[in-house]
Amino acid sequence: MKISRNIFLSMLTLIFFSCSEDLLDKDPVSSFSAQGFYKTSNDAQSGVYGVYDAAQSTFSLNFSMWGEGRADAVNTNQSGDPFLLQENNLNPTLNSARWDNLYETISRANYAIKYIPPVFEEGEEFGLQLLGQARALRALSYFYAVRVWGDVPLILEPYESVEQDLFNTRTDVEIVLDQIEQDLLFAAENCRASFGGERDRNLITQGGANALLVQLYMWRGDYTSAIAAAEKVLDNSLYSLVSISEWSNIFTQGYSRESIFEIGYNEVQTNSMRVLYALGSDSNFFPSESFRNSFEDNDQRQALIYDVTSAQPRKIWKFFGEGFNDESPAPSSNNIVMLRLADIILLKAEAHNQLGEVEEALTLLNRIRTRAGLENLNISSAEALYGDLESAILHERFIELSYEGHRWFDLVRTGKAMEVMGPINGLSEEANLVWPVHQDAINRNPNLVQNEFYN
Repeated sequence: MKISRNIFLSMLTLIFFSCSEDLLDKDPVSSFSAQGFYKTSNDAQSGVYGVYDAAQSTFSLNFSMWGEGRADAVNTNQSGDPFLLQENNLNPTLNSARWDNLYETISRANYAIKYIPPVFEEGEEFGLQLLGQARALRALSYFYAVRVWGDVPLILEPYESVEQDLFNTRTDVEIVLDQIEQDLLFAAENCRASFGGERDRNLITQGGANALLVQLYMWRGDYTSAIAAAEKVLDNSLYSLVSISEWSNIFTQGYSRESIFEIGYNEVQTNSMRVLYALGSDSNFFPSESFRNSFEDNDQRQALIYDVTSAQPRKIWKFFGEGFNDESPAPSSNNIVMLRLADIILLKAEAHNQLGEVEEALTLLNRIRTRAGLENLNISSAEALYGDLESAILHERFIELSYEGHRWFDLVRTGKAMEVMGPINGLSEEANLVWPVHQDAINRNPNLVQNEFYN
């Protein structure tokens, strides 16, 4: 299907972005087309920084809406998306049903992936590193897309001509997941092992690509590959668990040695963390009763997550520090920790358990429990407390990774979403696990088909 040149030029604005040597500098340089921009290695680096810039907008709110809003750790007093997600009353006009920002990030990545190689000699290391970062960020975006909507349009080329068809159909989820794996394997091979300092945490390194591969393989149930990728992360000297006395610093200060990849923010480039979690009775989400009742005695993380002295805590201070009492609605400059070592350790434990390697699974699980001040589990005590070892590991993820955007995906991935959420909000159909495609996308693209449950 063809479109007019004027419409094409208006859509081409998706590729206009501002970059600088500082990833977190949003001051505009100029507007430009990627076709004429990628001329030097500095241009190529700025182009990749533009992909990170798009990711900042993409995940500033939706990491929580997508990863926590439909799950059991949160309650809400708010209307709009928080209420509709909690009630499992999704509709095609939800803000969280929009995929625009994800495809903005993908679009920028596609330009970088096409135009970086001609800037460099074939096989030049810096060019491959930049290309690896762009492909990893594209993979991250598509990984969210398929987990939220299922089949999504798979677009791997930038839009540059009026001859191109802009009205893409949805691609089978397994084909998209195959592409995600290809991009991440390339990134794991070609990204830098280390940048030094804070950039090791807010740029994609080999460790970040391998950590994303762990999540991907666990989503696909490929436990052997997940273990192999996780071992590369655990063997990486950049990462180690912090002590419980430093646990809050992972989120309040950022750039801890436990962190693998963070999306960086500052006073100019802010996110919605306070609105999500920290405005007392006005925040989008607060700890659910089932979450508060799920802690074992003497778990040292509990008071670091919310106010245990309140009968009904109305804020989550995990990301701002124990005792946080700032009711300002101002945006937050905290980084969002997308990947950290505890997540990978617990995924590896889960993979070992799925393969019947119980002792390996228990050893990894107990690393996280020990830090939290809890007694080690054996198979008998795990079964006594949680029914089976798989449930014990999933519970540990529920606590350790609370409000970091993992819980809903864990429930879907392990086939427990309807079991857990059914009694809470009536979730009972597999077709209901995905979001609806936003009505604006349907209206703009006649080739898009709505997810079956929402027709």
